[in-house]
Amino acid sequence: MAAKISYADVEAGTELPAQSFPVTRATLVRYAGASGDFNPIHWNEKFATEVGLPDVIAHGMFTMAEAVRVVTDWVGDPGAVVEYGVRFTKPVVVPNDDKGALIEVSAKVAAKLDDNRVRVDLVAVSEGQKVLGMSRAVVQLT
Repeated sequence: MAAKISYADVEAGTELPAQSFPVTRATLVRYAGASGDFNPIHWNEKFATEVGLPDVIAHGMFTMAEAVRVVTDWVGDPGAVVEYGVRFTKPVVVPNDDKGALIEVSAKVAAKLDDNRVRVDLVAVSEGQKVLGMSRAVVQLT
């Protein structure tokens, strides 16, 4: 599979389509099973509050993975992401209700690099707070 976006068709400042990702307690249970990360801060409200958290929180790697979907959906090929890194700045708090939490992600091409690569900067927000900092991906375009 190759990237569907051409290097010639993007400029610094090109905005990617923003997306929102809902997160419920059931989502966290499924992610824990798939990842093997059963830390109780991700499913046990009593434990999470006892260690000083406001409630159960989403896994950091889950949050990171949801955010990069904005890039992979835009480029059309997950393999086109050749670098990706973030700093975890705030947790995504997931209440035990029918609504859960929402991760809202926007992104834009920050720089055109050599060899048909671009750097994409992402912003991930939940409950009005930035949950990922320095979120950047390097993407190989056609």
